[in-house]
Amino acid sequence: MSGSRKPADLNALHNDLKDYGFTVLGFPCNQFGKQEPGDNSELLATLKYVRPGNGFVPDFEIFQKGDVNGQKEQSVFTFLKNACPPVGDSFGNPTNRLFWEPLKVNDIKWNFEKFLVGPNGRVVKRWYPRVSVTVVRKDVMDYFRAQRKTQKPSWTWSDY
Repeated sequence: MSGSRKPADLNALHNDLKDYGFTVLGFPCNQFGKQEPGDNSELLATLKYVRPGNGFVPDFEIFQKGDVNGQKEQSVFTFLKNACPPVGDSFGNPTNRLFWEPLKVNDIKWNFEKFLVGPNGRVVKRWYPRVSVTVVRKDVMDYFRAQRKTQKPSWTWSDY
């Protein structure tokens, strides 16, 4: 797997930023190359022993497997995709790789596409699947800094 797609990188991102209130959430899906064929009960064992293997255990929440695109997509993904522009206008060669219909430009293009959602529930950013976790970390930290600058103090001098 390339830089941003190493699950250990997602563990590190989650652990490094959790004290800021940040968390990684994993949503398994079998719509990309049929790479997640097992049942929900097999997800953690598959991660640990098969793909990626090498004893990997996620330090973040993994949800049940579901569709992120197409007629049966989970409503959370309808919301996320409608809240920000697509990461590209092409699917490359979708033959025998993408398993949903109809294909829409705003669809999630492949595994490891990422979204940043603020504490207010607003979608802040969307990243292409191959964007490195280093870039994601920088963008998240930039978001935190910007939020800190715009927040009003929780007290005023008149409180004293």
